[in-house]
Parts: sequence; C-alpha cells; structure tokens
Amino acid sequence: MRPTVHDIAEKAGVSLATVDRVLNRRKGVRAETVLRVEQVIASLGYQRDLAAANLAKSRVYPLVFVVPEGENSFMRGLEMAVHEARRRSSVERTDIKLLTVPPFDEGALAGALDGLSVEGLAGVALVATESPAVRRSVARLADACVPVVTLVSDLPSARRRHYVGIDNVAAGRTAASLLGRFLSHRPGKVAVLAGSMLVRDHVERRLGFDQVMRAEFTNLEVLPVIEGRDEAETAERLVGEMLDRERDVVGIYSLGAGNRGLISALMARGLNGKIEVVAHELTDHARQALADGVFAAVINQDAGHEVRSAIRVMKALADGVDLVDGQERIRIDIFLRDNLP
Repeated sequence: MRPTVHDIAEKAGVSLATVDRVLNRRKGVRAETVLRVEQVIASLGYQRDLAAANLAKSRVYPLVFVVPEGENSFMRGLEMAVHEARRRSSVERTDIKLLTVPPFDEGALAGALDGLSVEGLAGVALVATESPAVRRSVARLADACVPVVTLVSDLPSARRRHYVGIDNVAAGRTAASLLGRFLSHRPGKVAVLAGSMLVRDHVERRLGFDQVMRAEFTNLEVLPVIEGRDEAETAERLVGEMLDRERDVVGIYSLGAGNRGLISALMARGLNGKIEVVAHELTDHARQALADGVFAAVINQDAGHEVRSAIRVMKALADGVDLVDGQERIRIDIFLRDNLP
C-alpha cells in the first residue's frame, strides 16, 4: 500500500500536525525535525496527492491576467478565453482577475503589475512588453514569491517562471518558407507588417523570417518593417503608402494584427490576389480573407489553449510541482483556404 502521513509520523516520531507543517512548509518546526521528517518522506517514497489535499482544504488560487486592450482581434479572443476560464472557477478552484492596459505601453503595464497586492496571490500571467520598468515589476512579484508567467510574448531577461505561447522564431521561419514557395522563385520585394518591435513575439517572428529568406530565397528582397501598432487605420495608411512607393512588391508577411487595414489597402488598389500574403491569427477577418483569396495562408495559435495552459502552469508553480511539458506545448497551426475549420 502507498505510504501515508500516519506512516511518516510514526517512523519520524512526530505528530500528524508536525508532518502537516513540514509538508506545507509552514513555520514553527525546528530545523532538525524538518530534516528528520523529510528523510522519512524520502525513505518511504511518499508522494503527496496535492489535488486531493487542496480539495480537502478548499484551497482557491487567486490568479491575475494582464492583457492589452484595443482593437486587436486576437487579444480580444484571449480576453474571451479568460472570461471562459472565470466561468469554470468553481470547478478549478480559481479566482481570476482580468486587467487590460494600453497596447505596447510599458509604463502602463508596469503600473498595473506594481498595483497588484501580492498577499495570497498564486500567480500572474501577462502579455509582455519589453522594458526595464516591466522587468523591475516582474522582479517585485518574484521577490514576493508570486509566480509570473508570460503569455503570447515572452520576457526571458526578466524573472518570469514560464512562457506560454508558440515558438515565434519557428513561426517566422514557417511564414518565410510558405511565402517563398508560394512565389516560386518569382523575383521582387516582400513587405513586413508588424505591430511594434517593442514586443518580443514580433521581434522573434521577424528574426526567423529573415533567417530563412536570406538563406533560401535570395530572389526576394525583404523591405524594412512597417510598425502599424496593431491598428487597422494606421496599418492601412502605412501599407498603402508602401504599395504606392514600391511598385514591385510580390509578397507581404503580416506578423502582428492590423489585418483589416492591410486588407483594405490591398482592395483599394486592386491588388487582392495579386500579392501573396501570409498573416497571423485566424480571426474573422483573416478567415474571410483566406476564403476570398486575399490571404494565401494564416499561422495560428490557440488562445483558449494558452489561457488554460497558463492556469495549469500557475497552479503547478504555486504548489511547487513539476509541469507536464507535452501538455503545455502550444502548437503552430497553418491554415489555407482548403483546410479552414
């Protein structure tokens, strides 16, 4: 039979209350007693059923998600996934709070993190913007033993505990491979539309894209990145100006949001279907653009999977247990007009 806390208490010569304190890392137990109990736990091969223990104690995990506000359809889908998770709170024993901040605003993000009360907080998940202020805010949470998880866009130079999202370098490489093959060695220029190069996911996608383009598709010239701030109106204006200026554009890689503006700029110039476009995130507008032949391919990540994974990761970190890596890997999905779900 599996060893129990009664077996530990008997072999260590301590009370059940002392075993409970050691298992839950609470104060009030002498160091030598803690060591003796831990040695008995190891010798017996005791493995604690944390799920059962937490259920018995009616433990609730207070969690916070910080997501950019605005017109980015993918982020609104991420927000909807957080609301869905809140509806499951009673089953998953979570208490989820959602905060929204202006996109690409490192000061607002840092302020939101600094405004959090760390008392009892089990974890924070945020869509990261790269800046010293945000790294300091993450460090403050880490100092208070609050696990921080980055979501969609990573912040590896900070003291975050885990990243939940796709491999963005691989996503950029995938986009380049698709676009290069679609163009079939046709010479010309390729434009790149990003939201902001302040966020790591956009930087990494551009990095991966350039790696493959330079190595495998030397017939194509990659133009300087256009930063559309993930805003349809800004993207339409900047892409339109680029198309009016560069007459031999044969492909576009849209690695962020703002796809409505991109579509409008192409349609206004009668270029829909004449320029090969690879974009990110299967939003309603991207889906329609695929169906209409405006986009050639869309690279997607599952927002619902990412939110569910972030919750599992934060709970595991709060409990000090190992993660199931395969369960938390976020896939890169590729959609064409022919395989739309």
